[in-house]
Amino acid sequence: MHGFESLEIDAGETRIFVRRGGSGPPLLLLHGFPQTHLMWRSVAPRLAHDFTTVCADLRGYGRSGCPVSSADHAPYAKRAMARDMVRVMEQLGFTRFALAGHDRGGRVAYRLALDHPDRVQRLAVLDILPTETVWARADARLALGYWPWSLLAQPAPLPESLLAAAPEAMVDNALGAWGSPADAFPQDVRAAYVNALRDPAHAHAICEEYRAAATIDRAHDQADLAAGRRIRCPLLALWSSGGALDNWYADAGGPLALWRAWADEVQGHAIEAGHFFPEEAPDLTAEALRRFFLAP
Repeated sequence: MHGFESLEIDAGETRIFVRRGGSGPPLLLLHGFPQTHLMWRSVAPRLAHDFTTVCADLRGYGRSGCPVSSADHAPYAKRAMARDMVRVMEQLGFTRFALAGHDRGGRVAYRLALDHPDRVQRLAVLDILPTETVWARADARLALGYWPWSLLAQPAPLPESLLAAAPEAMVDNALGAWGSPADAFPQDVRAAYVNALRDPAHAHAICEEYRAAATIDRAHDQADLAAGRRIRCPLLALWSSGGALDNWYADAGGPLALWRAWADEVQGHAIEAGHFFPEEAPDLTAEALRRFFLAP
């Protein structure tokens, strides 16, 4: 990420590692599993021509801190992760910003838009549906196709032990099984993803994040639905052509219909690439985000 400075920011509950570059209105990019902020290495420089672009490691991931968890997993709820990002952007001088998240980062992103609506100007969610929507429709395809949802949510220490024992196998399976070719991930980037799982504190934190998704995150989503809280800002949904969102939810009208249960202004389309399309197809991803975030 040539031209991006590295910063470690005190977010109150933990320290968050970010890379910042470019100029213009602020844009925050959030990564998924098993990645770090490095997933944006080819997208962020393209967006930095038009935006002050910030790429953060979520708490528990990459080079960010790992706060002590609790029995209800609340320190790794998307609500806590979203709070980190609000504080990070405040520290950088931004009280309102555009926001995009892929995979787990997308879950933090839409939670941030729900919990802090005055902070988010526009929201992009990449290859996800809301957590409660996914769990409510979960079936054998989810259990077998996206194993982290069920495996990493198991009680400690089983998933932590598996991650620590075979981080290469975990990363290789995730990167290889969800539709993106191996050459989308250079060896040094793959090694960075593996190394992030080797650390016991980070392995535990990542499992806690998945446990939160299976429990407290669902409760937060359910409470919002019951109260009629919705995402106020314009929302862009992008997803993998031929992937899970394309194939599993046709009976519900597809991803856009499902997101319209949560937000009033929704647009989006499929990207001709696998789940990791920001790494596999950075030009297509960057252009779709650029058009959306620059729209009047």
